[in-house]
Amino acid sequence: MTLTLPDPVTRHQAYFAGAWRDAPATFEVRHPGNGQSIGRVADCTPEQARQAIDAAEAALKVWRKVNPYERGKVLRRWHDLMIERKEDLARLMTLEMGKPITETRGEVHYAASFIEWCAEEAGRISGERISMRFDHKRGFSAAEPVGIVYAVTPWNFPAGMITRKAAPALAAGCVMIVKPAELSPMTALMLAELWLEAGGPPDTLQVLPTNDAAALTAPFMEDERVRKLTFTGSTAVGRLLYTQAARTIKRVSLELGGHAPFVVFDDADLERAAADVVASKFRNAGQTCICTNRVYVQRGVAGEFTQLLAEKTAALTLGDPLDDATQVGPVVEQAGLEKVQAQVQDALARGASAAVGGQARGGLYFEPTILVDVAPDSVILREETFGPVAPVVVFDTEEEALRLANDSEFGLAAYAYTRDLSRAWRVAEALEYGIVGINDGVPSANSPHVPFGGMKNSGVGREGGHWGLEEYLETKFISMGV
Repeated sequence: MTLTLPDPVTRHQAYFAGAWRDAPATFEVRHPGNGQSIGRVADCTPEQARQAIDAAEAALKVWRKVNPYERGKVLRRWHDLMIERKEDLARLMTLEMGKPITETRGEVHYAASFIEWCAEEAGRISGERISMRFDHKRGFSAAEPVGIVYAVTPWNFPAGMITRKAAPALAAGCVMIVKPAELSPMTALMLAELWLEAGGPPDTLQVLPTNDAAALTAPFMEDERVRKLTFTGSTAVGRLLYTQAARTIKRVSLELGGHAPFVVFDDADLERAAADVVASKFRNAGQTCICTNRVYVQRGVAGEFTQLLAEKTAALTLGDPLDDATQVGPVVEQAGLEKVQAQVQDALARGASAAVGGQARGGLYFEPTILVDVAPDSVILREETFGPVAPVVVFDTEEEALRLANDSEFGLAAYAYTRDLSRAWRVAEALEYGIVGINDGVPSANSPHVPFGGMKNSGVGREGGHWGLEEYLETKFISMGV
């Protein structure tokens, strides 16, 4: 299979300091489907990061003063260009990180929805009149942009994780510098190109790819002019960046790891629950932070539910992510495949068995897998898998289900299925997670207006809706004597 980039070919240079620029070196991006190179991109340096900060400082002085309705118009044009170029963007994402083409088409709409929402919301950013305790005073609050934002984005949603950050930042009057994941930098460069084509002023959105994230990130964390960090990625890296951000007291948003439980009670609609486990677990080959990671099913329906789940999983098509018929593609890299294999082997060694799947298929492909009789000390029940494997565990009581579901350092997303309205409320309130789906396996799908984020070691802050917009705004109090 010969791989070609969308036409016209996406930029391979970085965009910063007002131009598309080369770096002293480049690094290669490969298609996970077959390991073939799809090109090389600029490997930016710390010195180029400093140039980007200088350029952002100048751009901020202008952009923050642009009428917010005008900012909204630029965002709207950006949205429209993304939709016009949907096929190019979708194909590029599939080439970079192996997500099935049907899913990347959906991601384009998902990513664009954040821009559309923020375009409409830009003109609604305002303060309020505050009643004062003294007759000779008038009080007001004003919402102002935080300033320069440094964004570090992951590979698993190459477009969505950028627009979910950039759209509210730009709507608020901030400027942003993006360091995209080294596995999927070309999508970020294409988004920057479309932003400029939409009329986005120079240096309001800069993109600096790198193969040495720590070195490139250091200048941003040290520079006091960079007032906010927004990061999506692992909890380990998030902790490190949180510590570094404290030195200059930056505003911080962290969307970190997850380990989502999916609880099926004996009064649930089992057909629907099984279908939704499959939809949640196996999209993007299980490589999303809110994927189902642990399935808990009540004993009275465990046999029936597991059979349904195994049948639906076995029916999935594993294959070439560029083929419209494919439902599950490869994992993104060898390290990810090895982690999946290690977790499955650990569970099998502790007495589990594979109801379906359980084997690698060559290259970076792993069969969609359901494990049963999983021992409580299995690694897969403690650590995020980021692969197409779902362990099933049986429970007896509601109290036990909640104890098992909450027994995690993570608190991003959780799911529970029941027809009992009282139980639904009890469980929703008891689950220690930032996102809870009750009879809903995809609660954040195409919903730019809802809050997205986690509790515990799953992060700080929220993205989406007015909560996400407020992450990029400072509140100023003004008291005026008359």
